[in-house]
Amino acid sequence: MDTHMSKDVIVESSNGIQLITINRPSSRNAINLAVCNHIAAALDELDARRDLHVSIITGAGNTFCAGMDLKAFVQGERPFLEGRGFAGFVERLPAKPLIAAVEGYALAGGFEVALACDLIVASETASFGIPEVKRGLIAAGGGLLRLPRQIPQRVAMELALTGEPMTARRGHELGLVNRLTDSGSALSEAYRLAAQIVANAPLAVAASKRVIVESADWPSAEMFNQQAHIAERILSSDDAKEGATAFAQKRAPSWQGK
Repeated sequence: MDTHMSKDVIVESSNGIQLITINRPSSRNAINLAVCNHIAAALDELDARRDLHVSIITGAGNTFCAGMDLKAFVQGERPFLEGRGFAGFVERLPAKPLIAAVEGYALAGGFEVALACDLIVASETASFGIPEVKRGLIAAGGGLLRLPRQIPQRVAMELALTGEPMTARRGHELGLVNRLTDSGSALSEAYRLAAQIVANAPLAVAASKRVIVESADWPSAEMFNQQAHIAERILSSDDAKEGATAFAQKRAPSWQGK
């Protein structure tokens, strides 16, 4: 296992899976500028390393993230990076899949971090919310933009205007949460989900994510042409040939990522 540790963020990687742990349990893993910078660096590493195929982000101490560090905010600190936004990535997502493993609270910016991920695994005791209006703020880290695209608009509106939280079970019913687990099991289930992704061809996985994310903004008349530009590289890749050959030979494929 490869491990990079700082006071605020722990980054580990093994078997093609990167794990980013926000390590500020005494502050409910609130995000300050240091955490922001470490997350950005970890996700740059994810996309740069050919041996890493998926990342999981979680929080230490049985809570995910309570959002922006308000004490640091009052002192003038802003946990945003130019061109990348809050937490170092909500405005510029990695090319490879990102899974949120949520225990406890995912509130305000913490919920926005989860919303920016491609998949969410949460324990039954987890809760989600954008309570910014209770503090004279708005959920400008993607909450107001992504939430109505991921759950019904009227439900998103209620969460935004009341600031009240939503249970993980309700999130699962609405399709926001991919997998609901027992308390304390979100990370282990996220690893199982990540392993299923790692077993697949990495170029095809990244291209599939790209089409799903980008196609939301494609005009209907152009969407198949836009998809073709992405798909052609995959269809002509060595991995595509390997996948077909392995299927014909009834063996597990050996992906090369090219």
